[in-house]
Amino acid sequence: MQSLFQDIESEAAQEKPQKLLSVLVPYPVDKTYSYAAPEDLALGQGDYVRVPLGNREVPGVVWGTSGETVPAKKLKAILARYDVPSMPEVTRRFLDWVAHYNMAPRGFVMKMALSVPAALEPPKAVTGYILSDWVADILNAEAEDRARFLQQHSPQRRRVLALLADGMPRRAAEIGDQAACSAAVVKGMLPHNLLQITGIYSSAPCRRPVPDETSVTLSGAQEKAAGILKDYVRDGDYHAALLDGVTGAGKTEVYFEAVAEALKQDRQVLILLPEIALSNAFLDRFRRRFGCKPALWHSGLSAGQRRTTWRGIAEGHTKVVVGARSALFLPYHDLGLIIVDEEHDSAYKQEDNVIYHARDMAIVRAHMGKIPIVLVSATPSLETMVNVWNGKYDLLSLPERHGVAEMPSVHVIDMKLDKPPRQHFISGTLQAALAQNLEMKEQSLLFLNRRGYAPLTLCRTCGHRMNCPRCTAWLVEHKKTNRLTCHHCGYFMTVPKICPECEDQGSFAACGPGVERIHEEITNYFPEARIVVLASDTADDHETLKTLLDDIRDHRYDIIIGTQIIAKGHHFPRLTLVGVVDADLGLAGGDLRASERTYQLLHQVAGRAGREELPGHVYLQTFFPENRVMQALAGHHRDPFLEVEAAEREASHMPPYSRLVGIIVSGRDEQLVMEIAKELGKTAPRLKNDRGQEIQTLGPAEAPFYRLRGHYRRRLLVRADKNLNIQQAVANWLQQVKTPSTIRIYVDIDPQSFL
Repeated sequence: MQSLFQDIESEAAQEKPQKLLSVLVPYPVDKTYSYAAPEDLALGQGDYVRVPLGNREVPGVVWGTSGETVPAKKLKAILARYDVPSMPEVTRRFLDWVAHYNMAPRGFVMKMALSVPAALEPPKAVTGYILSDWVADILNAEAEDRARFLQQHSPQRRRVLALLADGMPRRAAEIGDQAACSAAVVKGMLPHNLLQITGIYSSAPCRRPVPDETSVTLSGAQEKAAGILKDYVRDGDYHAALLDGVTGAGKTEVYFEAVAEALKQDRQVLILLPEIALSNAFLDRFRRRFGCKPALWHSGLSAGQRRTTWRGIAEGHTKVVVGARSALFLPYHDLGLIIVDEEHDSAYKQEDNVIYHARDMAIVRAHMGKIPIVLVSATPSLETMVNVWNGKYDLLSLPERHGVAEMPSVHVIDMKLDKPPRQHFISGTLQAALAQNLEMKEQSLLFLNRRGYAPLTLCRTCGHRMNCPRCTAWLVEHKKTNRLTCHHCGYFMTVPKICPECEDQGSFAACGPGVERIHEEITNYFPEARIVVLASDTADDHETLKTLLDDIRDHRYDIIIGTQIIAKGHHFPRLTLVGVVDADLGLAGGDLRASERTYQLLHQVAGRAGREELPGHVYLQTFFPENRVMQALAGHHRDPFLEVEAAEREASHMPPYSRLVGIIVSGRDEQLVMEIAKELGKTAPRLKNDRGQEIQTLGPAEAPFYRLRGHYRRRLLVRADKNLNIQQAVANWLQQVKTPSTIRIYVDIDPQSFL
């Protein structure tokens, strides 16, 4: 009878309604999962939890209360709650919005916010050593007692005791380095109770930046802009502003004033930079201004650094984060200001996994959080300028360089008239300017945005071109390594001696210049000059890059030959001449933004010249001197150039006056890719919908890079009015076509690249 009552009670307990919570996990799924909330766990929205998923235990975030009905046999319970502050409600709303806008699975977006699952676990201590209490008492006692005690020990032990007298715990290796002894000496002091073990935990970075560590003298224009930004921060509401200043105008010092104001309010700050690898000089400026380094966030951090930084941000201890685009998705405890430096830069667009534009998402994050955001650039994007013209963003202008520096003079060299010798690429005019600069002991920069020795290797006998077997791309010759390399997938091979097509020997010729070939030519012209090549493959780690940049800054080189890695953000006091070897390089290909991007890149590289008292000169080698990009650069006519660009885009109904969505069909089976792309083309939305809103689909067509990393690719492009819900239209369309598991369909909202 007693057993019967127990069975009845057990069944009643199972039938008792349980509180169900929806949990979002960091996997490519677009739904939450329902779990039972154990009574012994006090759980709320935003809590980080561990849940069973299949045969695994995975982290997730409580997204809300579940209204789903789950059979008791299938119902699983939340296993544990992590001891981490809950994900703020504004962050959860932001992740939902990003997923919806970019048509990405919510779990995939969550993965960007929960990119360091190990940070959810309690931090692990490393073994540290401190003085035992009785030893500390003796070292603080009378001088005679202290001396008698120290005389009993070896010089090595005395040095250890003196070092640890400050009470700071240290690792054995660290003590050994500073006290000039081995770690064994340190550990040998434990049995004598001279030292005791304690745990050392990694401290969150950028815990105590000092808002007023140092200050700089601002110009009138800088002071005015800084004052407005500080008012935004004090206001505690959403504001969007473009800080528009010429290269060398001191934009960084202006927004540092806003950072200082946010720190005075004990709020967190996010500074987005397009390329963290180029940020060494920026970090030094930050440390001088605020007394410590900012927390960094980028793919090059170690696992331990990412763990410590993520947790420091979530707990609110880390105050300033300088990061790449992914830093936008960190779980900020109390974010008070966002800065997007070089807002025009194409590196803010992520092209894989979740495809999104970090600048645009940052605007949304600021609006949701009711905080100010500052977009910073000397060459603002047309999208940003249109928002300024329409009154959506405020405009803060710095029209002149800081101090005595003036904008460089720009000279356009017509390469049809000033032809270099055959197989040479430097005009007589630029060569003479380089010679004069060397004579004056000033630095010169030659810019060519093309790595390697030559972009194409061609057989002179049969015309065979060396292509990548996995991509629709030529193999780039790198003479230093004697390799032909694909810069898209990483494939490489040794330069062949025999043509694989006609089997002729020694018939290959290098076509066109890369930076290595320019280095060869310049070395022949100026054998006594100190010359360095700076590209991503010659400075492939932070330390090498920092050393090279420091050497350039200290004038250990006379001529720098570089790609876009040298084009922006750097300040070299003795650099007075910039020569652009091929100013036309970015204009080909029919890209929507080709002219705009070429202008931005060349303006940025030109801005490296004459940043202090010495005047700067820029030489643009071009076959199209009448092109409006060259004319705008020569005359410093940026705004008229942008106005013409805007008029052309509006007339052709292209962004920012319409919306675009790129659809990429990709797979290893070429025939299947073509079939799916054709089926999408047949069912594509076209013309006007029932509300009179226009939508048009172009394609399918081969992507310019038809084969990439072994995958065949076809593209469709959807263009629509700005007020149309293009995400819903595309979602309805894609649901009509059944896609095999071997085919991937990528949706690119607001595409920046059409490759």
